[in-house]
Amino acid sequence: MAPKAEEYSAVPQKDPEKIGPIEMMAPEKTNDTVELKPKMTLMNGVTVIVGSIIGSGIFVSPSGVLMNTGSVNMSLVIWITSGIFSMVGAYCYAELGCMIKKTGADYAYIMVTFGSFLAFIRLWVECMIVRPCSQAIVALTFAIYASKPFFPECEPPDEAVRLLAAICICILAFINCWEVKWATAVQDVFTYAKLLALFIIIATGIVQLAKGKTENFNWDDTETDFTKIALSFYSGLFAYNGW
Repeated sequence: MAPKAEEYSAVPQKDPEKIGPIEMMAPEKTNDTVELKPKMTLMNGVTVIVGSIIGSGIFVSPSGVLMNTGSVNMSLVIWITSGIFSMVGAYCYAELGCMIKKTGADYAYIMVTFGSFLAFIRLWVECMIVRPCSQAIVALTFAIYASKPFFPECEPPDEAVRLLAAICICILAFINCWEVKWATAVQDVFTYAKLLALFIIIATGIVQLAKGKTENFNWDDTETDFTKIALSFYSGLFAYNGW
């Protein structure tokens, strides 16, 4: 049975002379997608990385290392050993990053190696214990140094230091929640301040060495208690935690 001719109609064709350049069929843009707009520049990213690597531990750990070792030479041994240990750990992480090309750092590596349960436990410990404790130490360090000028002849009161640290954490949490540009601006300022402070300390040390002030480089009063040496390693590794 032949089809009826009236059931079909000719499809109009475009005039070849009126066809312009190749027409790209792009999907329709909708405003229904919820996403965080990129607001960080290259310099903001650099300051975030540098600020994460150079933490506040570098300003508080030297006193702990020297107090637990007892001598300058032994403290230098602890610093060198901690640096070598951290360098080996950084190389291991670099190799893991080349072998396991997934985002998530520790979580991804443990997920591939040991499974989802241990990966979740590692992430939970990081979020609930490690990071809050690290932020508390950083805030306390800032509070101690900020309150030192007001108590030049004695140690700042613990209550004042803890209150200032809590206020600092609350203010930074509010800034990070409110506006990304504010957070990056604060990160930039504090990174520049840390770098400036480190440059001043390093330059001062070089000047003092050039003047021949090396009488403190000795093994006098070196600590023989192994537990205190272990505590000095803890302080040294905390300063290298940026790797």
